[in-house]
Amino acid sequence: MQQYIGLIHKDAESDFGVSFPDFPGLVTAGEDLDDARGMAEEALAFHIEGLVEDGEAIPEPSSLAEIMASAINRDGVAILVGVKTDAKKVVRVNVTLPADVLQRIDAFAEAHGYTRSGFLAKAAEKAMQQEAA
Repeated sequence: MQQYIGLIHKDAESDFGVSFPDFPGLVTAGEDLDDARGMAEEALAFHIEGLVEDGEAIPEPSSLAEIMASAINRDGVAILVGVKTDAKKVVRVNVTLPADVLQRIDAFAEAHGYTRSGFLAKAAEKAMQQEAA
């Protein structure tokens, strides 16, 4: 189980918000602290699942010292949020493709909600399954 630091934020007349410095843009909220923690676990698990499906790398958890070194994180209260990951290790590779093929891959991937890596991984899996059949 991986554990990431979530930062709880509370403004007057708002729910308890939770953000994840290791995952910029990932935020959730709950009506009380228990609800916020539960929502944080759910949001983090869902986000990591999406990264895996898209063939994206999952970052290593930052230390509390690293996170709190940034002034923008100091107004939050740190909590540990655990998530079970069945993530496969993602490896960066360098491939050579004709420019027009790469342009078509990128256009198709974007139009269908994939990243380039996620689309190429799914296409390769599909081609290997068809070949095995």
